[in-house]
Amino acid sequence: MKYVVILGDGMADLPIESLGGKTPLDVAYKPNMDKLAKVSEIGLVKTVADGMKPGSDVANLSVLGYDSAIYYSGRSPLEAVSIGVEFTPEDVTYRTNLVTLKGDSYEDSIMEDYSAGEITTDEARELILAVERELGKEGQHFFPGISYRHCLLLEKTNTGAELTPPHDISGKVIKDYLPKGEHGELLLDLMKKSREILKDHPINKDREKRGLNPANSVWFWGEGRKPNLMNFEQKNGVKGAMISAVDLLKGIALVSGMEVIEVEGATGNNDTNYKGKALAALESLKNNDFVYIHIEAADECGHRGQLDAKIGSIEDIDKYVVGTIMEGLKGQDHSIMILPDHPTPIALKTHTSVPVPYMIYRSNVNVEGVDKYNEENAKNSGVFVEKGYTLMDKFLQK
Repeated sequence: MKYVVILGDGMADLPIESLGGKTPLDVAYKPNMDKLAKVSEIGLVKTVADGMKPGSDVANLSVLGYDSAIYYSGRSPLEAVSIGVEFTPEDVTYRTNLVTLKGDSYEDSIMEDYSAGEITTDEARELILAVERELGKEGQHFFPGISYRHCLLLEKTNTGAELTPPHDISGKVIKDYLPKGEHGELLLDLMKKSREILKDHPINKDREKRGLNPANSVWFWGEGRKPNLMNFEQKNGVKGAMISAVDLLKGIALVSGMEVIEVEGATGNNDTNYKGKALAALESLKNNDFVYIHIEAADECGHRGQLDAKIGSIEDIDKYVVGTIMEGLKGQDHSIMILPDHPTPIALKTHTSVPVPYMIYRSNVNVEGVDKYNEENAKNSGVFVEKGYTLMDKFLQK
């Protein structure tokens, strides 16, 4: 039996008035998902436990079968592992976004763009290295990652900072969301100094000439310590692989002993190489029992409030990922699970903890399903998995 998880990050949503009270998942043209829905188990799963913040870190750990109450140690450390940062259990890391702030006074600035216009990795690397040259010192270093996602390492120190993800405050004045608590003053000082370093950098001047948002400040969030996940194969009895464009998921895979498969053209946005991911997954199943295909695009669209783009990303997942996987696994015993990690509603532009719809298809089991895969049918099914981390056991038939 081969197992494939297709995870559409942030794919679930709330009913939208302009869609006649329907959701992007409901109105999207997705013949492959809906074909599977007719012969699959449909239900809701609570991927974010009570008391946990609804981040992709907590939610994806849950989908992969890890209880966040036991295994979660913060978002940034998982990304840091993927970036290649070397650190000890005594160190603390912070996700470091390159953002666009608008305003003269730092405190009164507006969070114009949490991703600095989806800045390219090459441009971002130069900017983070410029910050490191000016602000890095013994016990305090900046490391470049992918696009706007980077890392700050503070060695041998305490946790306890109160930090806000920048995508939660798009369009808002940042004054009430600046760092507080442990290291709050240090982190705010670094953010202010980074603006002085970045605002006149040639890369940002060039971006402004091209009508693009400048990456004129760093922004810290996602504090945490070095993670320690149980080995995925030892835990689940299957050899697994991860396909994702983002460091968070790659980090989870590396820490849990899964194979990380790189796909050319995988971007974490609408222009990602959807079919390339699916083909890579099929190839990986020659040596692995399990593959997890993570697709970020719908989440990014939700954060930006881009309704048409979110619908389009779901349709692309259906056509190029689900369709390719279904065709490639014909004639083999296989199970496919499709779900989001959390909702990223267009109206809110951030994550929620609302349970998400999941669908499990098995090639060797006949199930009377529903006509369409969407939030409403999942809710009406009466099937509810309260502890999200147990869904993996259900999927793997344990």
